Amino acid sequence: MKDVTIALVQQASLVGAKAANLARTEFWVRRAVRAGARLVCFPELNLTGHAGHPAMIDEAEPVPGGPSVERLIALARQAGIFICAGIAEEERGIHYNTQFLVGPEGYIGKQRKVHLSRDEYFFFRGGLELAVFELSWVRVGIVICFDNLFPETARCMAVRGAELLLCPHAARFGRWPRDASGRRGAVARLKEEWRLVHRCRAYDNGCYVALCNAVGRSAPPLRGVLASHAGGCMVIGPAGDVLAESRSRDIREEMLVAHLRGRLVSARRRQVCFNLRVRRPEVFAALAQIMS
Repeated sequence: MKDVTIALVQQASLVGAKAANLARTEFWVRRAVRAGARLVCFPELNLTGHAGHPAMIDEAEPVPGGPSVERLIALARQAGIFICAGIAEEERGIHYNTQFLVGPEGYIGKQRKVHLSRDEYFFFRGGLELAVFELSWVRVGIVICFDNLFPETARCMAVRGAELLLCPHAARFGRWPRDASGRRGAVARLKEEWRLVHRCRAYDNGCYVALCNAVGRSAPPLRGVLASHAGGCMVIGPAGDVLAESRSRDIREEMLVAHLRGRLVSARRRQVCFNLRVRRPEVFAALAQIMS
């Protein structure tokens, strides 16, 4: 892995407003370029919005080949930046919660969310692959929201060489807070959970973990729908230390820019008895069994 500057965006995205969400995505891409970022990552389903409602898949499109994907490919080429964005994907009438990666050379690949949470089972089918994308300066894996709570997901990508895990979220927290104190509490609780979970993923696998979350209410016109997102961005180093995080204590859009040093990954993975080097997969058969 080579040194690189990345940007993470906690973006507000409304269900049923793909055109407006795409325009907002383009706005943040251009800001990331001005900040010197080579890669910018957006939250889960940032282009089509995330909520427990059938409207979440109304604006689904093919990946690749859909108009939103093609528009971001054109922007990536023009701006010379890599873009990781989320969208409701449609393939032969089946829908997936998908994160795709494009760059100056065009379309690179996609990751479909494997473990669906809560009401997502009603609208999406789970993916079956854990891809690692080989860029000229880093190997990238994408772990979408709930997939991060399964250590095997990150481990499989690390075994396949991933040095940077992009972790886009649309994590929901329940009813919208009535006041600023409640909103600050939602942000604080989310970040505390992230520190617990994602520091372990980075430390165990000797890789960078970069997270971003949807922010705001994604479906205010739809009553009774769970669609409140606290936002939050964070970068964790290969030794498990939090290197950078979003500053806002309130629920609002924000971009986090961080510089990653490639030598930290190689140094961590060369340590004596580092687990990826000495593990014995021949005794891990139980991981592939269904819990009785």
